[in-house]
Amino acid sequence: MSTPADGFDPGAEAARATAGILRDTLDGDARGVVVDSPPGAGKSTLVVRAALELADAGRPLMVVAQTNAQVDDLVVRLHEKSPELPVGRLHSSDADAYDKALDDLPNVRTSAKAGDLAPLPVVISTAAKWAHVKVDEPWRHAIVDEAYQMRSDALLAVAGLFERALFVGDPGQLDPFSIVGSEQWAGLSYDPSASAVSTLLAHNPELPQHRLPVSWRLPASAAPLVSKAFYPFTEFRSGTGEGDRALDFTVPSDGSGPDRVIDEAARSGWGLLELPAAHTPRTDPEAVRAVALVVRRLLDRDGVTHAERAPHEGALTADRICVGTAHRDQAAAVRAALAELSVTGVTVDTANRLQGREFDVTVVLHPLSGRPDATAFHLETGRLCVLASRHRHACIVISRAGIPDLLDAHPSTDPVQLGVTVKFPDGWEANHAVLDRLGRHRVTWQP
Repeated sequence: MSTPADGFDPGAEAARATAGILRDTLDGDARGVVVDSPPGAGKSTLVVRAALELADAGRPLMVVAQTNAQVDDLVVRLHEKSPELPVGRLHSSDADAYDKALDDLPNVRTSAKAGDLAPLPVVISTAAKWAHVKVDEPWRHAIVDEAYQMRSDALLAVAGLFERALFVGDPGQLDPFSIVGSEQWAGLSYDPSASAVSTLLAHNPELPQHRLPVSWRLPASAAPLVSKAFYPFTEFRSGTGEGDRALDFTVPSDGSGPDRVIDEAARSGWGLLELPAAHTPRTDPEAVRAVALVVRRLLDRDGVTHAERAPHEGALTADRICVGTAHRDQAAAVRAALAELSVTGVTVDTANRLQGREFDVTVVLHPLSGRPDATAFHLETGRLCVLASRHRHACIVISRAGIPDLLDAHPSTDPVQLGVTVKFPDGWEANHAVLDRLGRHRVTWQP
């Protein structure tokens, strides 16, 4: 792995940050410790390490995650790191409440009753399940994973279960989701729709705050843009340098738009396939077809990846490619288009469901492509951040031309609300920053 000219040592910086976090968690006297993590910074690794350190210190621990998939993943990770550690997986009474593969792991116990698991050193479950748990004695410690995606009302529901907590999350991802309008609480200190971390810090500004300074996922070509556009006050660096990773293709280009943008992305890490400007339906048939063609050509050209953690070559297979969209109907349209091209095994989903996942190459249908207006939904900073930060090698964006003009014609007109912390950077500014970079890697194409 190359070392930057300024002498920045990513491994040393990450180790220093982790040591400070663990010191405050195990030896500090604050009731909470907050950790900000950029994409791919090893957040789950930190959660697992902190859990093992607390267990080794003989301190009973409960872990709170936001989805069943996240809970199951943490259980597996803990088992892999410490197979002898007894771990409890608290679940609901539903038939498919957890991954049945956990039943085959020694020292992992599953139960729908917290009392059955309370004697174990570590018990893990979702925030929704923990909210229904009643205990006589609280756990000494808790770890809240994906804390920025947890609503403050969900934190309030479980706060009585533990004495001290480590909150770990990514502030650049999508805000907590709510199907109920929350305008009546905007600006209030007890806004239930606000993130758990923002509410926690509003009432406890003295709590120790840390950040992980290195992204091990994003390549050197991507980290500067993602950091500048979405994390201007908590900058981070890539754990790799220029030349540490490479994406090559055995089959040469056929000269088409999809192949040219693939070659540009392989060379620079970014590619923009720009279709002619037009106002289109949300499931724009030409843009959807372009996404599918790019994926088809990525597979047909026998891509090969080279990375710092794998000295041997790795094939760019379907499971290492994902397609990201803003809406579910767009994802469904892309799946249908891929099926027509006999492509299987590629992950296609919305930004909400791609959070936390990692791939070698991502193909993104830009949220503002073909739109006549720029709504708050499509300008949400976290949505674009997720779509632009899933890749280890390259990100290819498909879009209609004219998005910069669309942004300039639709400045933010959201009402100003007293007491509401301004989210910075806002989506308008972040979109301009990303498009400015993508413009250097533009391939225009008429389908």
